[in-house]
Amino acid sequence: MGNMKDQLQAFSQEVNFTRYRGQSEGHYESFFLRANHPHRAQAFWIRYTIFSPKAHPGNAIGELWAIYFDAEQNLHVTAKEEYRFTRCDFDILSLRVHIGNATLLPNRLDGAIDGRRHSLAWDLKFEGSSPPILLLPLKLYQGRFPAAKSVVSLPMACFSGSLTVDGKKIEITDWIGSQNHNWGSRHTDLYAWGQVAGFDNEPDSFLEVATARLRLGPFWTPPITLIVLRHRQREYTFTKLGQAIRAKGKFSYFSWEFASRNNDARITGTISAPREAFVGLKYHNPPGGTKHCLNSKIASCTLHLRDRLADTTDVLETRNRAAFEILTDDEKHGVDMSA
Repeated sequence: MGNMKDQLQAFSQEVNFTRYRGQSEGHYESFFLRANHPHRAQAFWIRYTIFSPKAHPGNAIGELWAIYFDAEQNLHVTAKEEYRFTRCDFDILSLRVHIGNATLLPNRLDGAIDGRRHSLAWDLKFEGSSPPILLLPLKLYQGRFPAAKSVVSLPMACFSGSLTVDGKKIEITDWIGSQNHNWGSRHTDLYAWGQVAGFDNEPDSFLEVATARLRLGPFWTPPITLIVLRHRQREYTFTKLGQAIRAKGKFSYFSWEFASRNNDARITGTISAPREAFVGLKYHNPPGGTKHCLNSKIASCTLHLRDRLADTTDVLETRNRAAFEILTDDEKHGVDMSA
């Protein structure tokens, strides 16, 4: 047990170390930050990314992405820019990222994208003290399977500063979200991913959830659903592999149902959003081709948590503070690709 605690502590100190080393098998890696307005249906998402195609590490690039969501105005602004990797710097021993003139440092990020249709700039600070959340068992972060890894480096991050969206400055004051890190040799074949940093009726609770299917040769795995909920000073973890395979996870455009249980608790939930709450993005896949990412940060979520040990049942809800992404090869979802 002590050894596992030591391993977890060591990994937690390295969650933001860049994994890319110029490997020829292909690689993607991103540091992304997102947050929601405390009371309004507004959110932002900013992503600093490495993309290195399989067998051609000399063609690696850096990508900057940014989205501003505003459901009140029914307006979502997306911008993306690509840079030669010689203009990028990703530190392997700390959180220090530079893509062009954009930077990401511990507790600070700034940058600008002057896209073809829209421009976005940001100057933000963030802070928080919550420990990282691992959606996979610790041992799976060390091996080749699964090909894609993700970790919430800083849950419940508090952001302040400003965004400038198509020339209009938007003040950011105490928006709550997270700083995240993911990497791998290929994107997950099909997944739904969700996150809530503060529910409307439980502002200190944090949810991380994913349902994924992997292609192994000509075969597909059943849906694998992983869930972590921090709620009222407890962490409810539903991430053991057998448990994740037995869990329920069913999603379509644009709704998702999931459920899991362990010896102590049972959790069920739904995440959904209308089509117009999504932005479509094209992600390069290191082995070749592209994936479609349907991205919303203003979805709704309802959770039911039954704690058998405490003999309590809680309902957690948010109208528009949930992150909801679907990654797919299917192009019949009806969401325009904006970047």
